[in-house]
Amino acid sequence: MNMPLAKAKVGQRAIIKSISGNEKIRNFLFTLGCCEGEEITLISALGGNYIVNIKDSRYAIDKRMANAIELVEAG
Repeated sequence: MNMPLAKAKVGQRAIIKSISGNEKIRNFLFTLGCCEGEEITLISALGGNYIVNIKDSRYAIDKRMANAIELVEAG
C-alpha cells in the first residue's frame, strides 16, 4: 500500500516512504521530525487541515503538505 497522507484514514498508523514537493515543504516537514522511515499517525482531517502525530508530538499541516508525504503500511 503506497498512498499520500491525504488519503489515509483517521487513526491510521503508517511509515513515511518519501517526501515530495519543493525544498521549502521538505525542509519544513523535516523540522517536524517528518522523514523517511518515521512512523506517523493521522489524528484528524478537517477542512483541508490534517493533525498528525510524529515522535509523540502533534502537528497541523495543510493538504498540500499531506499530499507530499508518501506512506507505506506500518507493520
